[in-house]
Order: sequence, then structure tokens, then C-alpha cells
Amino acid sequence: MTYVGFLTAVLFAGGLAASAWPADSHAADKVRLTDLSDVSFGLITGSADQSVSQSVCAYSASSTGGYSVTAVGSGAGGSFQLTGGPAPLPFDVLWASTPNQTGGTALVANSPTSGFVSAASQQTCNSGPSSSASLTIVVRAAALNSARAGTYAGTLDLIISPE
Repeated sequence: MTYVGFLTAVLFAGGLAASAWPADSHAADKVRLTDLSDVSFGLITGSADQSVSQSVCAYSASSTGGYSVTAVGSGAGGSFQLTGGPAPLPFDVLWASTPNQTGGTALVANSPTSGFVSAASQQTCNSGPSSSASLTIVVRAAALNSARAGTYAGTLDLIISPE
């Protein structure tokens, strides 16, 4: 099942403002991803890594609750890049199979990462835990330090598959 999120970033003289939000979501019998919400980096004035995390509901109806995650960005070859400025602005995508995390397993563009297990007992986490996974987007310091002023945008597709 594919879930599409849209990422934008605007680089100002004083820093970077960015946000991401879901553009589309679909339900399936075996897996479902819900509770994606708008996120914003706000104004970035430092030179350290900048990250935004959110807890989501990742549900798998497999006998083990297992699932894999594949992330595909809108950069060249599906890479994780925001484009539109003078040069692409890369970002990292991290996934954790527990909520309220600020890190996780680094996803490789276009490559399924397996081994995640959902604690969700219901497709939208209406009963049981209110969320079951974490998504973190990181813009690394090296990318910020070399970024030039401009408006950047891109998409991120998240594909979850039962295991």
C-alpha cells in the first residue's frame, strides 16, 4: 500500500523552514498506515542536524504483525531530496516500530526494510495503542551548511507491506 507525503522547504537568509504532510492515503486488508500529520521544521538558525518526528499508526494483519517499509523520494532515482533551489537538498528518512521515537532505522530509497512489528490491534489504532510507529525526517548539518537560498519541494512515498 502506498502513502504519499509532500515535503517543502524554503531557505531564508536566517535558516530553513520546511514542512511535510500527507497528500494521499489508501486502506488495504493486510496493512494500513494512518495518523500522518503536518510537520514543520520551523526556522533553522543553527548548523546542527535538524529533525522532525511523528508517531503514526502502522497496522499489519499478518500473523506476526510484521511489515516492511519502502520509502521513495522525488529526487533522482527516487532519492530523498528536496529540489527547486539552486541545488538539491538531501534528507534522511528514519522509521521505528514504536511510537514517540526521535530516531530509528535509516531507510534506503527504493529498498524495502523489513523486520518491523506492529503493536496495533486495530487498523486505525482506535483501540489498543494510539500509535504504533515513528517517522523521522532529518536534514543533516552538512546539507544545511552547503544549502543556498531558495524554495525546495519534493514528495515522499511510503509503502508498507505485510510480512
